[in-house]
Amino acid sequence: MTAAPGADWRPALAPAIVRRYDRVRDRDLLLLPERVGVLTGSAGAVVGLCDGSRSVPDIVEELAERFPDAPVATDVPPFLERLRREGWLR
Repeated sequence: MTAAPGADWRPALAPAIVRRYDRVRDRDLLLLPERVGVLTGSAGAVVGLCDGSRSVPDIVEELAERFPDAPVATDVPPFLERLRREGWLR
């Protein structure tokens, strides 16, 4: 496993992963080789900001504006790190 990224990490989907919206399920999906990840709740909004242009603090700031009552500062960084450890983000 690689070392945890620094504060300047700009997460983006790993090359083999594609984000799609499934109208039937009304959910965002991550299409991975040989499997599908279903993004529930606001996970689709979080992953949608992971385009490699924003740092984690930038993502948190934007989500805090969209969802002012949500604990994004405490929930989003560990969520992104978990996706990175799974190999879904680079």
